[in-house]
Amino acid sequence: MTSHAATAPAALPAETTTASAASKALTAGIAGIALTIVGYFVSGAQVAAMSWLVGVTYWTAMAIGFLLLVLIHHVVDASWSVVIRRQWEHGLASFKWLALLFLPLLISAWVKPGLVWPWMDLSHPIHGGTVGTDVLYAKKAGFLNLNMFTGMTVGFFGSWILLSYLLRKASFSQDNDGAAKWTFMNRRTSAVGVIVAALSLTFAAVYWVKSLEYHWFSTMYGVWFFANCMRGGLSLGIIIMVWLLHRGDYKGVYNTNHIHCISTLAFAFTVFWAYVTFSQYFLIWNANVPEETFWYNIREINADGSPNQWKYVGIIAILFGHFVVPFCLMLSYRFKTTPVIIRRIAVWILAVILIDMCYNILPALKLPNGDPQPFFSITLLWVLTSVVGVGGVCVWSYLKSFPTTKLIPIRDPRIVESLTHHE
Repeated sequence: MTSHAATAPAALPAETTTASAASKALTAGIAGIALTIVGYFVSGAQVAAMSWLVGVTYWTAMAIGFLLLVLIHHVVDASWSVVIRRQWEHGLASFKWLALLFLPLLISAWVKPGLVWPWMDLSHPIHGGTVGTDVLYAKKAGFLNLNMFTGMTVGFFGSWILLSYLLRKASFSQDNDGAAKWTFMNRRTSAVGVIVAALSLTFAAVYWVKSLEYHWFSTMYGVWFFANCMRGGLSLGIIIMVWLLHRGDYKGVYNTNHIHCISTLAFAFTVFWAYVTFSQYFLIWNANVPEETFWYNIREINADGSPNQWKYVGIIAILFGHFVVPFCLMLSYRFKTTPVIIRRIAVWILAVILIDMCYNILPALKLPNGDPQPFFSITLLWVLTSVVGVGGVCVWSYLKSFPTTKLIPIRDPRIVESLTHHE
């Protein structure tokens, strides 16, 4: 299949439009943060904190997705992705701000232990006793303790920020002198970075999300988080690519095969996510061990045996929304290569990833009778304000980085292959 150049409207003044978009994004971010603070007074500290955890974890997953895509690009010495890699690199600028935005959760863990993660408060009631008298917690206390949590979280963000700095510095420097040493430097960084990123994202998922219900056992959890990171990074990459095409920046750069490649990769990780998620559910259902099944039980039925809202979230949003709908749509070559259509699919995927995060985090909020708080409640409002708040800051950091260097890595050794890429 021969590639063909896509038509795009005339380019707009890049610096002016980007600066304006950055200001709007920051304004939206500040407004979202302010409204979430309102949620603290309206719904209480725990609801606001859990909502903030959803927002920060969601956007951190997007940034990790960008990081993984850059690392994999260098490790496999890819050519097609050179033209979009620079946008992923700009996205890495958000890590330092995400670390700052996670700080309130870290402070709350020290000031009021147990507010978000129950195991931090040894007097927290659980299963007729307390965390301090719980045998399972005693077995996990070497891993689940406040000092370890703090040190690991600092380590997670530190490693992501360091990797991002090294990758961006080498890539941006190559634009100036064209030296091959920068390519080799990024390959070495990525060879180590892939391992560091894989381990750090796994432990981050376990500490931040899985430990909300620390009695639960699952060896697939880190892989589930990895799949969502990749799907999020690819979906945002598609949205950015279409945005640059419509602005006119990618005129003469973009061809249909670029968006076909990134869309096909998004399709592949849709299947991968489904495989991982189904495997986790099937293995736990088949083993029927109470220490594992309870996690799904509270997301399906209330204490009185009646189905709760999370059951329908799991069936409709997670099963059909997260897999069936994008899978069926992306089977079509035309859908994968039509910018307007694939952008809509990407937005859909990003929305359902957010629902998936809610599905994993919010049931830890309990009603007075012990049932999980429903999906459709005022908490969802604070989740949305948190996502807008954190997302506004992340988009602002991307747009602030955008004009600081070239649109594409003009002196990358594979830039010609990328510009003339074909299937």
